[in-house]
Amino acid sequence: MGHARPAQAESPIAFRLDQGSGVPTYRQLVHQVEQSLRLGYLKEGDRLPTVKEAVESLVINPNTVLKAYRELEHRGLAAGRPGLGTFVAGTLRRVGVAEQAALRKSLLAWLSSADEAGLDPDGMAALFSAALRDFAERRDGTSGRRGAGGRPAGARTGRGRRAAGEVA
Repeated sequence: MGHARPAQAESPIAFRLDQGSGVPTYRQLVHQVEQSLRLGYLKEGDRLPTVKEAVESLVINPNTVLKAYRELEHRGLAAGRPGLGTFVAGTLRRVGVAEQAALRKSLLAWLSSADEAGLDPDGMAALFSAALRDFAERRDGTSGRRGAGGRPAGARTGRGRRAAGEVA
């Protein structure tokens, strides 16, 4: 009788793709890991989905997942362990659970107001993104240079992304 390989713990996150976002697939995976770290869904030592798991669930090329994991390793957020998978190796600054709950409650109130005003989800995302850019420019003291189409330089168009593990 052969030796069975020990069962691997399931990853706390599952990747999702937004095909219409215009964001490269590997970047979506990197963003989801970062968001999951910020929100506390992932912590140091947690296993990310294996390349095989990600490829099977998302129907994407294994090189795409490998590229995302290399990017996470380059940022010091993940580390591969031969034969075991890729694990969270670093953290990002995050806000405590109580503070997140309070912020989420006020954001849900804002979303209700935006809905009552007639904004659809894309409109809400566009308004939020614009306000976030304005806030970051004021905080960082940047001039808010405008790029093509009247958008701030570096601004992106497209839909918002949902982070892995995000609660709907």
